[in-house]
Amino acid sequence: MVIVFALLASYCSIFMIKPLALKIGLVDLPDSRKKHVGAIPLIGGVSIFSAVLISIMFFVPLEKKLLIYLGCAAAIVVLGVVDDYRQLGVKIRLCVQSIVALIMMWGSELYIHNLGNIFGLGSIELGWFGIPFTVITVIAAINAFNMIDGIDGLAGAMSIITFSAILLLIAVNGGELSVLPLIIIATIVPYLAFNLGVSGHKGKKIFMGDAGSMFIGLSVIWLLMISTQPENNSTFRPVTALWIIAVPLMDMLAIIIRRLKKRQSPFKADRDHLHHVFMRIGFSSHKALISICIFGLMLASIGVLGELLFVPQWIMFALFIAFFVSYSMCIQHAWKVARFIRKYLSITNKRKVDLNENK
Repeated sequence: MVIVFALLASYCSIFMIKPLALKIGLVDLPDSRKKHVGAIPLIGGVSIFSAVLISIMFFVPLEKKLLIYLGCAAAIVVLGVVDDYRQLGVKIRLCVQSIVALIMMWGSELYIHNLGNIFGLGSIELGWFGIPFTVITVIAAINAFNMIDGIDGLAGAMSIITFSAILLLIAVNGGELSVLPLIIIATIVPYLAFNLGVSGHKGKKIFMGDAGSMFIGLSVIWLLMISTQPENNSTFRPVTALWIIAVPLMDMLAIIIRRLKKRQSPFKADRDHLHHVFMRIGFSSHKALISICIFGLMLASIGVLGELLFVPQWIMFALFIAFFVSYSMCIQHAWKVARFIRKYLSITNKRKVDLNENK
C-alpha cells in the first residue's frame, strides 16, 4: 500500500509542480557544458521530497527524530531550489549545509562518533571530534550525490541502489524506519521515468536539480547515521556504509584530489567525472548509465555481503581503500585511461570483423 501511495504521490507532484516551474522559469537551459535541447523543468527534487513528506505523514509515526529529518530536508530542498534558480555561491551552500548538519545532530541527539574496528586494533571512538567529523560527512554526502548528477538517470539510479542496500540490511538485521528508504525509492521511480523518457513519458523530460540530489544525499547520510551508531542498536557496521555509497563518494574524492593537484578550486565544474570518462571512451549516455550502475551495484553488493558474512571490518576497510586508490589513479589519468580503452576496443572490434570475414 505504501509503495503504491508513494508512487502516485510522486506522479501527482510532478504534474502539479511542472506548470509552475515553467511559469516562474525554474528550468535548465543548454550551454557549453549542458547539451540537452530546450528548457527542462528542474522539479525532480521538489516532487520527490513532496511525495516523501506526504507519504510519511500518512504511514509513519511522526517521532522527534523523523520531524528533525523532515525539517532539515525541507531546508536543503529550499537551498537547492534557490541554487537552481539563482546559482548561489559555494560559500553560501556550504554554510547552509553546515547549519543543517548541526541542527540535525542537535535535534536527533546523534552524531558519528564510532567508526568501528576498521584498523583491527579495536573500535575507534572519536569523542568530541565526532561533531566536526559529522558536519564534514554530511556535507560530503550531500555534495557527492550532487556532483554525480551529470547524465540522465545517474543520480536517481545510484540513489536507488544505495537505498535498496540500506533497506535490505535493515530488513535482515532490524533497525529504525525501515519504511523510509522504501518510500524514497518509490518516489524516485516516477522521476526516472520522466527523466529517461521511458514508454509513455517521452517528450516530458524533467531534471532532478540541486534540490533533488542534495535531498538524496542528506537522506542517505541520515539513514547511515541512525543505522551505524551504537546508541541506535547498530543495524550494520560503519565500514559497510562506505561500500553502500562507494561510487558517488569515490568519484567526488578523486575529482577533488585531481582539482587540488591542478591548483584549482575543488568545486570548479569540469568534465572529468566517471560518466565523462565513459563518454570519452565512446559510450552513449545510456550505456554509460548502465555501466556505472553495474559498477555501483557490484560495490554495494560487496559491502552487503561483507556485512552479512561478518567479514572483519579491517579487511573490508582495506579492500575499500584499495578500490579507491585504483579508482583515483584512473581518474587522475582519465585521458590516458580513455585512450587505452578506446584502442583496446578498436583492436577487439577489428579482430571480430576479421574473424567474420574469414568465415
